[in-house]
Amino acid sequence: MAWNEPGGGNNKGPKDPWGGGDQGPPDLDEALKKLQEKLGGIFGGSSGASGGSGGGGALFSGTMFGVIAIGALIVWGLMGFYQIDQQERAVVLRFGKYYDTVQPGLQWNPPLIDEVIRVNTTKVRSASLREIMLTQDENIVEVRLSVQYVINDPKKFVLQVREPERSLQHAAQSALRHVVGGNSMDLVLTEGRAKIGMDVDDRLQEYLDMYETGILVSKVNVDESKPPTQVQEAFDDVIKAREDEERVKNEAQAYANAVVPEARGSAQRQIEEASAYREEVIANAEGEADRFNKLFAEYEKAPQVTRERLYLDALQGVYSNTNKVMVDVEGGNNMMYLPLDKLAEQSQGRGGRAANIDSASLREITDAVTEQLRRDAASSSSTRRGGR
Repeated sequence: MAWNEPGGGNNKGPKDPWGGGDQGPPDLDEALKKLQEKLGGIFGGSSGASGGSGGGGALFSGTMFGVIAIGALIVWGLMGFYQIDQQERAVVLRFGKYYDTVQPGLQWNPPLIDEVIRVNTTKVRSASLREIMLTQDENIVEVRLSVQYVINDPKKFVLQVREPERSLQHAAQSALRHVVGGNSMDLVLTEGRAKIGMDVDDRLQEYLDMYETGILVSKVNVDESKPPTQVQEAFDDVIKAREDEERVKNEAQAYANAVVPEARGSAQRQIEEASAYREEVIANAEGEADRFNKLFAEYEKAPQVTRERLYLDALQGVYSNTNKVMVDVEGGNNMMYLPLDKLAEQSQGRGGRAANIDSASLREITDAVTEQLRRDAASSSSTRRGGR
């Protein structure tokens, strides 16, 4: 029989499914009160309490729990925000396992679930070491090395190797011993430092890539390389001697650079002068030969005139280069003096201009001198005869 059908015992009305007997429809306030009592019992309230005071305490406890839970959730969410600087990268681990690599900016990750490890990828770090080792020629040297590096892969730097910077130290020692062991002591102590630094850089980066450390080597510097202390003085003398040798070589090279160009210039100048002299001599010879040929042709036409003309030209050349002429008379005791400079001054004074001794004047002077010489010779002869 259905619960709402009449009958069933002493009850006159319909059957109540909530066990209320002949009561009417269930009260909503009563149902809420029962629910609060149950929640109060679960969260520490008094389930057996009755009356208005007991129901109000259970309702207050449930409301406070909800507020606290919501506040805790908000705080938990706010704790997940963080800022990554421009020079940093962040490795995110979720429950201890790699999850993501976070770029710069404002980020959020669930707190207490994700672990954020910040890594500065732009800072240049430095590591140094000092080692005593054998060279290829079985000599002992002491080398001090410094390595500059940055982190280029945060994931590998954080997760792949337990102590990546310590691994860098060990790898640098291995690379340095390998490179120094393949070179002679003289190269390590003198001009080979830069080459050793580059070789160590290449080999060290190869080791770090093989170990997956996430480290990028920027530069390797050999800060110091020296022999053992016991033989330091002898090595200092050797280095000083080599420096003196290099200095002398530089001085000799500087002297050669100054002298050789000057000698080459002087040699070139002499060559040019010789070439010019050769051209001049050849040109003069050719001109004289051509002049002689032309003069010979004229001589064949008129020998007497040509001889006289040559004679006069010779005298003019002689007289034009001197201002005094001494004439010796054959058979005479006196020597005649002909002052050509005085004659030229007199001619200049008369004419008001410089005198030019032409062929006619020269001939007149020659004839006059010859006639005077003859007279002097004749007078001398008559005087000697009369004395006898």
